[in-house]
Amino acid sequence: ADQVQMLNDAIQKAPDGIGLAACDTKSVLDSLTAALNAGIPVVCFDTGVSDAPEGSVYATVVTDNGGAGAIAADKIYEAVKDKIAKADGQVRVGEVNQDATSANITERGMGFVNRFIELAKEDGKTCAVVGNDYYVNLVEDNGDAKTADIIIEVAVPAQTTVELCATEASNIMNKNDTIAMFGSNQVSAEGLVTANQNLNVLGSDVEKNIIAAGFDAGSTIKAAVKDGTLIGAVTQSPLMQGKISIETLYDICEGKEVKDVQTDGYWYDSTNMDDADISPNLYD
Repeated sequence: ADQVQMLNDAIQKAPDGIGLAACDTKSVLDSLTAALNAGIPVVCFDTGVSDAPEGSVYATVVTDNGGAGAIAADKIYEAVKDKIAKADGQVRVGEVNQDATSANITERGMGFVNRFIELAKEDGKTCAVVGNDYYVNLVEDNGDAKTADIIIEVAVPAQTTVELCATEASNIMNKNDTIAMFGSNQVSAEGLVTANQNLNVLGSDVEKNIIAAGFDAGSTIKAAVKDGTLIGAVTQSPLMQGKISIETLYDICEGKEVKDVQTDGYWYDSTNMDDADISPNLYD
């Protein structure tokens, strides 16, 4: 509600353009209509607004979320593939997503799922995705949960809070066959860390611990990566998104054609999080 008020106030001032990172993509639709009617171009960044009125959003600057989710799958699979190969029965991989509505979260969540399935198939293993219906229904040719070698369980809380994400994470982490977890944004990754405060099952020893990775940054996630609770996380490039958004708005004002831009995601762990090309993107 605060952001919508800020956006409406900005529109009233009739600027030459507006950059918008929508906290709730549904809540800004009326404001985007108002901007369109006032002839104010909008560039969205961080997340797209899929239902935006036609012509209101000139360009969107976002992370390649599918690719970013796939990075996490690559790293987690690399860590647990030997355990999967030696398993006598089913193993379970959990994913906690803060919602099943925003484009960036769903694309990222499915990027992880699809890449993990791809890697497992390359090693001759079968997968079945269970849990949240929205994500399950996006899976092509889903496997049989009774016979699959790997169960990928996707959870979404009723509301976007760390506490509810922690509850969903705990439900999966408490299962005896769980070997890995992924939290697909800051809130859900912090949920994994919060759940672990009671369970103490996450860590970097694949034989003893559940292997887990997060997304984004923040002091909680950074500390968990440093101490080995999380094997690492994927960061976006918020500095680059802001820079490109301003450049795009400038080009619009200059009468130039603009287009959507995708920025990369980057893996960080305790060995590289202080590197010059990573650390500027790791906010507290």
